[in-house]
Amino acid sequence: MDLSVSTILLLTISCCLWNTEARVYRYVLTVPNGNAWGHWGLREFCSRGYAHGFSLKVEAAQGNKDDTALNGICLYCSDGRTIESTVGLWGTWTTSQFCRSGYLVSFSLRVQLPQGAGDDTSTNNIQFACSDGSPMVGHGLRWGDFGPWSRRCPSTGICGLQTRIAENQGEGDDTTLNDVHFYCC
Repeated sequence: MDLSVSTILLLTISCCLWNTEARVYRYVLTVPNGNAWGHWGLREFCSRGYAHGFSLKVEAAQGNKDDTALNGICLYCSDGRTIESTVGLWGTWTTSQFCRSGYLVSFSLRVQLPQGAGDDTSTNNIQFACSDGSPMVGHGLRWGDFGPWSRRCPSTGICGLQTRIAENQGEGDDTTLNDVHFYCC
C-alpha cells in the first residue's frame, strides 16, 4: 500500500470515529438502585456545554401483557444537539422538559424491585435536579420507588450519558432500560 492510500485510510477512519470519546469528562454520576440486566450502550456527549433538558421513551402500561416502562432517555444539549445512548424498542417519546435556568446536575431513578415470577419492569422513571435548584420529574410510570439522588456535578453540569438496555427477550419478560450513567464535563 503506498503512502497516499495509507494516509487517506487513516484520515477516513479518524474522521468517522472522532466523536466516539470526543469529550473529556470529570465525574460519573451513578445511583445504587439500577439493575444489572442487559448491556451498556455507547457513551454519548454534548459537543460543548451541558444538558439543560430531557425527554423519555416510555411504554404505557400493557394490562395483562409484558410491561417494559422506561425504554430510553434523550438529553437536550445547550449547543442545540440531542443525544441518546442505546434506546429500547417500545414506547413513545414524552414531551420535553427543560430547566428554568441552568442545566442538569444530578438524578434519581424510580425502580421496581425484581418481581420473581411476576412481570419485571425495572426502571420506570427518572427525576433530575437543575443547577438553579429546581427538580424535574419525568413523565414515566409509577411502579417502584425513587431511590437516592446521585452526587451532584461539582461546578459543572451533565454533558453525557450511557444507558444499560436489556434486549428483546422474545416470549420472556422484558425490562429494557435498567440503569444509566451520566457524565459531568
